[in-house]
Amino acid sequence: MKIYLATRNAHKIAEITAALPDQVQFLSLDDIPCTDELPETGDTIPANSLQKAQYIWDNYRVACLSDDSGLEIEALGGKPGVHSAHYAGTRDFDKNMAAVLQEIPEGASRRAIFKTVMTLIIAGEVHQFEGTVAGEILPAKRGTQGFGYDPIFLPDGHEKTFAEMTTTEKNAISHRNRALQKLIAFLRTNTI
Repeated sequence: MKIYLATRNAHKIAEITAALPDQVQFLSLDDIPCTDELPETGDTIPANSLQKAQYIWDNYRVACLSDDSGLEIEALGGKPGVHSAHYAGTRDFDKNMAAVLQEIPEGASRRAIFKTVMTLIIAGEVHQFEGTVAGEILPAKRGTQGFGYDPIFLPDGHEKTFAEMTTTEKNAISHRNRALQKLIAFLRTNTI
């Protein structure tokens, strides 16, 4: 089975393809070829994930998998959430992290949840899989691995931020991996 990944983010592609069964061949948008900018105008993470997959299905009629992720911080009322990738008005995650750290009020809860929602469309049928991991936002960055908000996110029960973990360590507990495990279980029982 061939499934097209509705992303150009090399980090996401690597994490997803490393975890999924060999019986599924994952292709990129370049293999369609699709050079369009995928829409992301939903007001929730699940809506954005669905919107991207639906665009690929509607325009190319191929099985596709999209995901959308966000960091939801308790003290910020769930922000940056669906706007995580461009929270400071740019896709520069150093600026996004700085904005988040500046906005958390002193003494406020630093509890946060990383959330991923994956949307799979096969033969027009939509399936969504959610994964979350809870933790806290550190007052300063630690580590150089990963991407996004990884340097300021310390998952519960761990002493390393996502950015201090190896890819293998992060993938074992990440929100994306938790959604992936649900997707893998679905693929094994329904399509492979």
